[in-house]
Amino acid sequence: MASVTSLSDSVHQRLAAALSAALPQAGSADPLLRRSDRADFQANGILALAKKAKANPRELATQVVARVESGELLRDIEVSGPGFLNITVSDKAITENLSARYADDTGRLGVPLAEHPGTTVIDYAQPNVAKEMHVGHLRSAVIGDAVVQLLEFTGENVVRRHHIGDWGTQFGMLIQYLDEHPHELDHDSAEVSGEEAMSNLDRLYKASRKLFDSDEEFKTRARRRVVDLQAGDEKTLAMWQKFVDESKIYFFSVFEKLDMEIRDADIVGESGYNDMLAETCRLLEESGVAVRSEGALCVFFDDIKGPDGKPVPLIVQKSDGGYGYAATDLSAIRDRVFHLKADSLIYVVDARQSLHFKMVFETARKAGWLNDDVKAYQLAFGTVLGKDGKPFKTREGETVRLVDLLDEAIDRASAVVREKAQDLSEEEIAERGAQVGVGAVKYADLSTSANRDYKFDLDQMVSLNGDTSVYLQYAYARIQSILRKAGEVRPAAHPELELHAAERALGLHLDAFAETVTEAAREYAPHKMTAYLYQLASLYTTFYDKCPVLKAETPQQVENRLFLCDITARTLHRGMSLLGIRTPERL
Repeated sequence: MASVTSLSDSVHQRLAAALSAALPQAGSADPLLRRSDRADFQANGILALAKKAKANPRELATQVVARVESGELLRDIEVSGPGFLNITVSDKAITENLSARYADDTGRLGVPLAEHPGTTVIDYAQPNVAKEMHVGHLRSAVIGDAVVQLLEFTGENVVRRHHIGDWGTQFGMLIQYLDEHPHELDHDSAEVSGEEAMSNLDRLYKASRKLFDSDEEFKTRARRRVVDLQAGDEKTLAMWQKFVDESKIYFFSVFEKLDMEIRDADIVGESGYNDMLAETCRLLEESGVAVRSEGALCVFFDDIKGPDGKPVPLIVQKSDGGYGYAATDLSAIRDRVFHLKADSLIYVVDARQSLHFKMVFETARKAGWLNDDVKAYQLAFGTVLGKDGKPFKTREGETVRLVDLLDEAIDRASAVVREKAQDLSEEEIAERGAQVGVGAVKYADLSTSANRDYKFDLDQMVSLNGDTSVYLQYAYARIQSILRKAGEVRPAAHPELELHAAERALGLHLDAFAETVTEAAREYAPHKMTAYLYQLASLYTTFYDKCPVLKAETPQQVENRLFLCDITARTLHRGMSLLGIRTPERL
């Protein structure tokens, strides 16, 4: 089905046409339309245009009103103040617009696809092999997944990349230890759970680290093993692969608990670019972008200096010949631009790595790998804080394991569901508890602008009151209950009916869904979607309180209000799914 033109776009088009007619020299003038609390919309672009044309703004506004084709779209348009236009659309236009969205059998609610979609590679959810995922991994995964959903929904070709930490010196230590203690991981990977797999690796890592720190001969053998790994020694690579496979079992179990789809083909870790590192260094050195400094291959920048005033370089290759993160990140850019043909590269990475990525991106620009047609952007995120406003830790001062955090959220949410549940079995309570608990964690993260820190407060997250996913899920479940109680009476739009103020407010906000999706995708800003959905649920609550649905005055009004309920539910469901959050039918 074709996209549905929003009410705001329809009003904008008519005002722009009237403006051009009233002020031909202005060409295609923008009326600067926005939502208003004085009417449905307000246009305030006439003031600037009148000033430019040396015309009286109020007189120009009056001329525009005289030239507007109102048709069945506009109920009222008046000049206000020095030359603002207050516009009210007709009830019929609101209902007909929503009816067109409701009739979209693709489930898109009339949201348009991008006219010229590109290819975006998004780098997110980057755990480390042989290490447990902690609270610090939460934001990259949740924000990245939401941006993927938003971009894909608008028609962008999205390539997911999970740049896992699977290379480096610690693997020499682990592989050497396993070679000398071959039964430490002697089990069938297919038969262990994710947490068991990571527990085995964690135990192995601690034992190998203890030996590495206490035995100089083992330390020497472990370092030699790193060289074997980088050189592609067959036996060493096979043992390394075993660590990666064990870790993936764990990663997949955590992401499954997070209700996120992570595909094996999308996991391309540091090791995936190993064969490109030498060529990346050669290209940078031959082009003069990187130079040798004290044996290391470095890139220097005019505007990046340390506290002592000396330039801070990006070290691409160390003086001992080893490669740092920069070499891997630059090789990944080459692969994503030239092999995957990306127009945009998004990195969902902690804000504390901003300097590193600034240097990497600038290096890639100097090398010609990034340009006006291919852009890289760090979607930097802040820190998860405890209630005390400090980085979130356990009482013992340890980093909080992500699995523990999710389990506690699910337990809290299950208690809320059990308290509210009327006819749910224990199995259903457990299922809803997981959906509500994980949804609460995701929503709290996404409702904060990514670059800001936020406080992790489970009590608030699972509250039925305030800006929480539970409030939205409860609104959705309430609507489903009403639709069930309606029995054989089906939702149906009745454009001939006058609307209550609460119905109008709800309808106008529903109309803004497409605009919000487009904006949130374009700006990589899931928090704009959460703000929209919270306001939608709030407007629905007002509508529910002021407009009886099943006990409305006429059968037509019952059907029309059921229609408003249903399209609200569909919009909540679609919007929440774009954030990776479930909407249970019953709560």
